[in-house]
Parts: sequence; structure tokens; C-alpha cells
Amino acid sequence: MQSAARGKNTSLEVTNISRHGFWLLYEGSEFFVPFEKFPWFRDVELKKIFNVNLESPGHFYWPDLDIDLSTKILRNPEKFELISRQ
Repeated sequence: MQSAARGKNTSLEVTNISRHGFWLLYEGSEFFVPFEKFPWFRDVELKKIFNVNLESPGHFYWPDLDIDLSTKILRNPEKFELISRQ
């Protein structure tokens, strides 16, 4: 007898949201994404923040918002010019 295949293991998760931003857990590291530095997330429905995909290692994509971020940007946001199409 064989067991059914297990579900997909994900290493990316939004763990908490506050009025200041949200926390993203990726491969054991937690990143705080402050709304002050990433304003595109501030006034959106929570389900759109939770809907995040791991596109490639260290590359995150929010399809409902058309936002791409990486671990490099989250670790050093001051080194990257953030551009929004509005």
C-alpha cells in the first residue's frame, strides 16, 4: 500500500500583518516589509498580500498586485530605487 503524494512544500509564508507592515518568512529567515518603504501594500485587501508566489530562489511575486521583490531588496531597500506603475 502506498500513501498519497504529499502536498507541495512551501518555504515562503506571510506570517503576520500589522498597521506598520507585514512579515515574510522565507527559508528560515523572517523579513519585515514596512508599508513606509513599500507603500503599494498599504491599502490593499489582506488576501492580496497573502497571495505571494516564489518565482525563483529569493524572488517573490504578488500576482494580484503585480509586485516583484527579492531578498536583496528586502535586506537593503535603500540600495534599490523602487518604481511603481500607477
